[in-house]
Amino acid sequence: MSAPLPKLVPKLVFAIPKGRILDEALPLLARAGIVPDAEFHDKHSRALSFATTREDITLIRVRAFDVATFVAHGAAQAGIVGSDVIDEFDYADLYAPVDLDIGHCRLSVAEPVGAGESANGRESHARVATKYPNITRRYFESQGVQAEVVKLNGAMELAPSLGLASRIVDLVSTGRTLKDNGLVETERLMPVSARLIVNRAALKTDSARLSALIDAFRAAVAA
Repeated sequence: MSAPLPKLVPKLVFAIPKGRILDEALPLLARAGIVPDAEFHDKHSRALSFATTREDITLIRVRAFDVATFVAHGAAQAGIVGSDVIDEFDYADLYAPVDLDIGHCRLSVAEPVGAGESANGRESHARVATKYPNITRRYFESQGVQAEVVKLNGAMELAPSLGLASRIVDLVSTGRTLKDNGLVETERLMPVSARLIVNRAALKTDSARLSALIDAFRAAVAA
């Protein structure tokens, strides 16, 4: 009788974001034992999925907002994303066990320089351009202001000067981009940093591997 075939272990899919967090995330991934193959660094490659030094882990590289969606719906079992994205979507199936201490910035309200001085008391209504409609509405509601949100995915700083909105809600790091576009930061909604996120259902069904992964990232941050 022939020996039974070995059971294939399904690969874990780990989602990482394009953009500002990626450069800081790669050394952290390496310290956690996950290094993407050479194609990942090939600027001419159109691939979105990559092998790693871990035979049981595949990396996918997607937009930051999509990282949360892939992990929440179980298409990826883990990933790295900013706390701003986690708060915006507020997915029940996302678990964020580790603050990775990278990608630091803040989510803020900004408006044209001098706009506050010309305002006649606090507004009861405001039109706000942002890619964070849920966070924005919640924040302005807490201030007693009804926010009409204009959803944009980029070039937020142009909205006030072109009459699209009276202010914006966006990520701020140094504030240089705001200044260059005649805007000033007026209110800070929340500090932002990158987090390791895990799908809650996957954590139950694949507890050993995902718990070990969480521990590896905790150790990488501590290091």
